[in-house]
Amino acid sequence: MSMTPIPLREFATIVDPEHDNVAVAIKAVPAGTQILLPGGSIIQITAAIRPGHRFATEALPDGTWVRQYGQPFARSRGLRPGDPITEETVQSETPAVDALATQCRPSPLSPWKGPVPTFHGFARANGLTGVRNWVLIVPVSMCAVHEAGQIALQAEVTRLYSRTRYPNVDGVTALRHTGGCGCPYAKDGELTPGAYTATLRMLTQHIQHPNVGAALMIELGCEKTNFAAFKAAFGDADLTTRFGKPVARLTIQACGGTQATIKKGLTILPELLTAANETERQPAPLSALALGVECGGSDAFSGITANPALGFASDLLISTGGRTLIGEVPEFWGAVHLFTQRAASRDVAEQILATIEAYRAYAARAGHDLAENPSPGNREGGLLNITIKSLGALAKSGHAPVQGVLPYSGWVWDRPEAGVYLVNTPGYDQLSVPGLVGAGAQIVCFTTGRGTGIGNAIAPVIKISSNTPLYERMRDDIDINAGAILSNGVPLEEMGRHILELIIRVASGEHTRAEKNGHREFALWNVEGIWL
Repeated sequence: MSMTPIPLREFATIVDPEHDNVAVAIKAVPAGTQILLPGGSIIQITAAIRPGHRFATEALPDGTWVRQYGQPFARSRGLRPGDPITEETVQSETPAVDALATQCRPSPLSPWKGPVPTFHGFARANGLTGVRNWVLIVPVSMCAVHEAGQIALQAEVTRLYSRTRYPNVDGVTALRHTGGCGCPYAKDGELTPGAYTATLRMLTQHIQHPNVGAALMIELGCEKTNFAAFKAAFGDADLTTRFGKPVARLTIQACGGTQATIKKGLTILPELLTAANETERQPAPLSALALGVECGGSDAFSGITANPALGFASDLLISTGGRTLIGEVPEFWGAVHLFTQRAASRDVAEQILATIEAYRAYAARAGHDLAENPSPGNREGGLLNITIKSLGALAKSGHAPVQGVLPYSGWVWDRPEAGVYLVNTPGYDQLSVPGLVGAGAQIVCFTTGRGTGIGNAIAPVIKISSNTPLYERMRDDIDINAGAILSNGVPLEEMGRHILELIIRVASGEHTRAEKNGHREFALWNVEGIWL
């Protein structure tokens, strides 16, 4: 047992000293340790506290709200100072808050001071700017995924593509997915929300994405989402004219089968590679960037270090005229009132609530609750419930005004306003990241407290660790250690600027760890059952 009180900062941190009544352990705190709080009072830890877990800093009678980030996330079952915050000592509860009871109060960001930095990207015919220049192989359904994947793989393995031959091209990549044929048609001939429509839109938006310089579309020939479906949905215009880049097409049944299609595709590729290679990097303003922000394998430090630092970088980007896209709608549960307060209008606030309510109703129909969200890894890392997880996850969107809500397969570049946009994606990394990229994000910043290695088929993904032990353990997967905010005393604002500097370098061609590791994940979300 400690005889001399140890200053709180040696073992733990209080996120909002004015309003919080818990502290978060930054290292293991043995039972019996005496802690000297900033106000001068001394408490004794009654049970061992693991890193990322919490203990009460004051007496909290039964039924009292337990607070972190200045917000309630559970009710006390009767806590003494120094007691651990666990499922046994508190009752997890999401406070009932009318998110529309107060007026929207978005805080305008101060304009960027001084010369605005630029990056070097690929200018496209549609006025957008890419940060990568891929030749993309697009199977229009699951029935053509094998052939698409083989064409991309063989092109790089056989050196048909090489950086020496095509210095301005990042490679040949395929969208491997399980969507397409096995989904309901759109209703009444309209592009109503659903898996059919979302598949058409998502694949189309990946072709038109500024990170793509040329594309090869492949169909089996008889699936629902075949070339005829694209023509019916998006018009009869020549694809190359429509997308402002070379787009070729192959039909497996017409080519004569798998091997014939692969051979034909490899024959077509040099023409596409040559055309894509004609585009060179040139200076572009930061306002040409849309940044996707994602968290996965989160822990209690994510909302204290990595997420707020990323939020600061996001605010800096938006102050130059850029955009930030945030998804994982179910992980707003318990914190949505803070997000709606930043809405640019009452209409936007109502859209935010309607989107979250759709998830709540969808989960209820299946006999589930959004409160079930935290994964075993989240809980192990100190995320006790969905409210505390959501409060931390929200931080990665910064403080900028929320300009709108985009449906899954929405397109941010149709929206003129700089700011934050909520994209309707589920709380699964493998589905959410492609949703952000499909909405127009050229780069994704991905915070993690437990460690995850995923990337994306066409967009670089920057990994940011929330704690230093993770960074030291998975250096080959992590680009930035935001854990240094706690372990090394790096100011949060300095870390945010560091993140933005890396975003600019990556936008100009520097490869991320995920890219170096060959991560090119892509998946389509089957959105049937949720109104979009």
